[in-house]
Amino acid sequence: MREISKARFNAIGGYARHPRAHVIGEELTFFEDEGGALLGLLVRDRSDGDYAGMAFGRDKRLRFRWTAMTGWLETPKAAIDALGNLIAELRAKPDEFHHQGDEVGEPVDFFTPVHPSERLHPDFLNVTASEEFSSARGIIEPMMRWHEDLDGNFVEQFQSTAFDQRIWELYLFAMLTELGYVLDQSHAVPDYIAGGLSGQVAIEAVTVGPTRHGNSVVPPPPTETAEELDAYLRHYMPIKFGSPLFTKLRKEYWKHPQVADMPLVFAIADFSSPGSMARTRSSLERYLYGFSLETVANSDGTTSQKPVKITEHKWGQKTIPSGFFDIPEAENISAVISTTSETISKFNRLGLLSGFGADNVLMTREGTCIQSGLGAMETLLFKAIVNAKEYTEAWVEGLDVYHNPRAQTPLPERLLPGAAHYRCDAVGNVTCSTPRFHPLASTTRVIANVDVAKVLRESAGEAIRVWKPATEA
Repeated sequence: MREISKARFNAIGGYARHPRAHVIGEELTFFEDEGGALLGLLVRDRSDGDYAGMAFGRDKRLRFRWTAMTGWLETPKAAIDALGNLIAELRAKPDEFHHQGDEVGEPVDFFTPVHPSERLHPDFLNVTASEEFSSARGIIEPMMRWHEDLDGNFVEQFQSTAFDQRIWELYLFAMLTELGYVLDQSHAVPDYIAGGLSGQVAIEAVTVGPTRHGNSVVPPPPTETAEELDAYLRHYMPIKFGSPLFTKLRKEYWKHPQVADMPLVFAIADFSSPGSMARTRSSLERYLYGFSLETVANSDGTTSQKPVKITEHKWGQKTIPSGFFDIPEAENISAVISTTSETISKFNRLGLLSGFGADNVLMTREGTCIQSGLGAMETLLFKAIVNAKEYTEAWVEGLDVYHNPRAQTPLPERLLPGAAHYRCDAVGNVTCSTPRFHPLASTTRVIANVDVAKVLRESAGEAIRVWKPATEA
C-alpha cells in the first residue's frame, strides 16, 4: 500500500465518515492499495492514545466503506505494519466480502451517455472526453456513488439539459460533506437536510438561467460601456436573481415537517450567461438587502460612500421590488448563499489536488480576493499554480453567506465555517467576516501536454502571490 493525501482519501472514501468519528479518533495517515481497490487509515484513539489501522473496500454500489480493522497497538509503526498485513489479506478476498447488505440499486454509470451525441451538453462532452478535464471526471465519479437521485433524472439531465444546475447540486453535496455533515437524502425537498455536530441546516438549490424566447436563448444586454455595465448590475441582474428566488419562496419549504425548527437556506448560482457569475456578486447583495452603496455629496463639499435604500428594479417592461429579505414570507429564509467558484473548474482543481487526472496537465488560477488581517477590506489580486505542493483549496472556499436580518430562525455562522458571512443593518451598512483568504472571482487556465515538473522547478514551487492593491498590479 502507498501513502496518499487526506484530500485524495476524502474524495474517494470521505463520504462514509460519520461526524462523530473525529470525536472518537484522530485521523493521522491515509493509504491506498496499489491497485486502488482498498483504502487504509491510521487513527489514534483520543481517550487512551492507542493506534489502529482501518481498511475500506467497495460495497455493492462501488462506494468505499469500512470493512475491517487491526487491533489497538501502542505505536503508529506497529499499527501501520498491521494495517499493511491486513490490506494484503483483503486483496485475496472476493468483492462480496466488502458488501454491506444495505445497498439498494446498482452502481450508477455516470459518464456513459444516455442520449445521442447531438443532445449532450458541450461541457459534459468536455468532462467526458477531454484530457484537460480528466481531474474533474476523476473526482465526480466516486462522489456520485454517494449521491442519491431521488427524482430519478439526475444523470440524464447532467448529460444534457441541466449540466450547470446539476454541477451546482454536486458542489453543495461536496461542500456539506467536507464540513462534516451527514445528509438525510430520504426527502425529495428540500435538496439537502444536513446534520452534524454543530447542528442542522436545510438547503434548497436555486439557479439563474439564461433568458429564453421559445427554444432560443436571448443574449444578455451589452456591457461594453460603463453605463451599460451599471444598468446590467443595478437592474438586469437583480431581476434575474429575483425571479427564481421568489419562485422558490412561493413553494413554502418551511412548512414541511422535516424542515421544522432548523435554518432554511436558499443556495443560488448564476448561470445566466457564460462567465456572468464572476461579476454579479454586487447585484445579488443589492437585491437581497435592497440597498446600494452610492456616492453622495456632503455639506462641506466633499463626497462619501453611503448606503441608499432601493425601492425597485426596472428593465424593459419588467419591474420588481427590491429587497428579497423585506418580503414578509422571506422571514422563513435564514440566509442566501452563493459563490463564484462552483463551476466545473472547481471540480477540476479539487480533482487535481486529490490525485486525479493526467500527469501532464498544468493548471493555473488567478483572480481577485480579500484577505483578513490587512486592515480595511480591500480587493487584492492573486495568482496560483494549482499543481504546486503548497497550493491548497477547500470546497467551502469562496462561499458567500448573506444573512437575513429578519430571519425567524437565524443561521449560526458555525454551521458554515470557512465561508464569508455578510450582515446588513436597518440603514444598509453591510459588515463582513471572512476567512484569511477569500476569493471573490477567478479564472482557471488548463494546459495539457506540459512538463509540469519543469514548470514547478522554474517557478521555485511558488503557489500563491498576492498584490495590494489590485489597481497597482
